[in-house]
Amino acid sequence: MNLKRVVVTGLGTLTPIGNSVSQFWDSLLQGVSGAGLITHFDSSDLRCHIAAEVKGYEGTDHFDRKELRTLDLFAQYGLVAVDEALRDAGLDCEKVNLDRVGVVFGSGMGGCETFQNELLSYCEGHYVPRFSPFFVTKTIGDICAGQISIKYGFRGPNYCTTAACASSAMAIADSLMMLQLGKADIMVTGGSEAAIIPIGIGGFASMKALSLRNDDPATASRPFDKDRDGFVLGEGSGALILEELEHAKARGAKIYAEITGCGLTADAYHIAASHPEGEGAMMAMRQAIADSGMQLTDVDHINTHGTSTPIGDVSEPRAVVRLFGDHANRITLNSTKSMTGHLMGAAGAVEAIATVLSVKNNIVPPTINHFTDDPDIPQLDFSFNKPTPRRVDFALSNAFGFGGHNASLAFRKY
Repeated sequence: MNLKRVVVTGLGTLTPIGNSVSQFWDSLLQGVSGAGLITHFDSSDLRCHIAAEVKGYEGTDHFDRKELRTLDLFAQYGLVAVDEALRDAGLDCEKVNLDRVGVVFGSGMGGCETFQNELLSYCEGHYVPRFSPFFVTKTIGDICAGQISIKYGFRGPNYCTTAACASSAMAIADSLMMLQLGKADIMVTGGSEAAIIPIGIGGFASMKALSLRNDDPATASRPFDKDRDGFVLGEGSGALILEELEHAKARGAKIYAEITGCGLTADAYHIAASHPEGEGAMMAMRQAIADSGMQLTDVDHINTHGTSTPIGDVSEPRAVVRLFGDHANRITLNSTKSMTGHLMGAAGAVEAIATVLSVKNNIVPPTINHFTDDPDIPQLDFSFNKPTPRRVDFALSNAFGFGGHNASLAFRKY
């Protein structure tokens, strides 16, 4: 089958280190940490008091009060990022075939804040005898994709991908394949998450997944460092406009990079822990490279999953060494989670955007907060503590999720 080529023509972000793509990218290159003490709620009853929150966001700056009644925070974040991405792509909805514009948007936890608050109110007797009529439509994970299509009139393929922390990377992969197969001309894709709430912090802390470095939030996310103790929960959204190449050229769109392939696998190993030798991660990267028609030695950069957890930060570098052999030492790796925290279902999209910008700008943002080498981790080039200027022609962006879900996305300089 003659698959169509696909390019990235628009980007949008809302993150703990910037509420636009330009702010996000500048903060990455400057090594800014988005972590701090939790302000969204009183965390004094919990073990973890730190998170990477979106800063300076006001819903009323983007939506009227009637709209806000119908939107959980995760959907608000998604719509804001998509708005920036569409403007960045220069898309005029009156000049494209809306039947050929689709939306695949991921979320790991959906409207969890709405779910929490509605149940608390019910248990306290505030909603007897009824729930909010928007309870269901604010909570379901697919509603962000639905809201995007309603706002802009996009009538192409429309759904949500849910694969824990790989959710938005899976959304991008699905969107790529839709375009390659000619099911659409344009796909709006990415993911959104807003889980910095008591049940989010409490639940992940009870799994011993979160850093408890409450006295030093800015250095709490320490991917690949010997003294890492868990991830910092983040929130936000990332959106990409993917477009069939000839369609993009016909309308004179600017092109950031070409997305050339994806690898999707399962560890089939454990509900939360990654395979100790990175078996699924290795397979996903190999598939993404083969899908692209490239060679292992063509890879210049990998934006790793790199969460700052004891097990995951060992298995992924091991997978890199097993797959690439000697070439592993010529790849520049990084973990942008050291700055953004872990955006869960939005992580794959936000990190894909960082990877696209590395390909476009020939520079790899740093992995901050590295203090001590871990002898259990292969000593590769992790771009520790400062950005690495280098030619980036071909790069991978990895995202892995609880349940053993693995996704690797491949981007090439256009």
